Amino acid sequence: MTEQEERLARERAEIAARVASFKETQQKFEREREEYYATTLGKAWSGFNRPSFWT
Repeated sequence: MTEQEERLARERAEIAARVASFKETQQKFEREREEYYATTLGKAWSGFNRPSFWT
């Protein structure tokens, strides 16, 4: 490999690593959003099952 080809290969590897890291971060955010949504919705629905104070 020439020096230029090696440099390009290193740059491609760095880009691939950055893309993988970005995807991992986005998946983490998605899991956290889903967990928050499920928790919040669960709390909201549990309030409908409680007897009302005023009845």
